[in-house]
Amino acid sequence: MGCVRNKIVKRAARTIAEKYFQRLDSTFDHNLLVVQDVAVVQSKKLKNEIAGYLTSLYKKILKGTYNKVYIKSHEEERERKENVIPKESMLDVDCVEVDDVTMEMIKRYGYEGNFKVYGM
Repeated sequence: MGCVRNKIVKRAARTIAEKYFQRLDSTFDHNLLVVQDVAVVQSKKLKNEIAGYLTSLYKKILKGTYNKVYIKSHEEERERKENVIPKESMLDVDCVEVDDVTMEMIKRYGYEGNFKVYGM
């Protein structure tokens, strides 16, 4: 069973993850060195707690199960994927291929268009 961390540890780890995500790693020892470099924490226990939570937070972010952290590089990649425009639109084709049942429905309802039954 894991330990419950207080608000100070979570807030500090979230801030470090947002600002210095490229420097983080999935190992506790490396993240402890990052915390010592970027944060001014006098207590050894608090440093260790922040580094431990930062390690688990890093793993959750990589897995994609933690959404409360804004990381600029991840957001840019997500926007780039969403803004991809296909070369040929599905709506701009000359002829729409449909199956037999759909063609019967089109004829029954009287829709006009360039439909053709594709062979199976």
